[in-house]
Amino acid sequence: MSMTEFPTAPDKTALERGEVLAPRFDANGLMAVVTTHAETGEVLMFAWMNAEALARTLELGEAVYFSRSRNEIWHKGATSGQIQKIVEMRIDCDQDCLWLKVLPQGDGGACHVGFRSCFYRVVEDGKLVERP
Repeated sequence: MSMTEFPTAPDKTALERGEVLAPRFDANGLMAVVTTHAETGEVLMFAWMNAEALARTLELGEAVYFSRSRNEIWHKGATSGQIQKIVEMRIDCDQDCLWLKVLPQGDGGACHVGFRSCFYRVVEDGKLVERP
């Protein structure tokens, strides 16, 4: 098995209650990832991983995502310094969505626009209002 191959759960019980990581990627080979701050619980970002990104994340202990817009692997913080050190990784019941609890490095930000969280806007009366 290569570093980007993961096992397939043999049945529903193994998938939902077993101890083997058997991630289920969508038709595009991607899995949704929600990333929160390990200490505050704040939602920092939503991203995608493919099998290679997940394998590298497990290997490094740092968040590695897949950029759909650039169609490439993206080691979060490699250029910005905003490395995300993983404190805990959880997977949902049917193994098709990840939750990363991270400690952001560098300036503590997660958003490429410069905010701590990618969720820096509130919808009010149908309009977006910045609320960092």
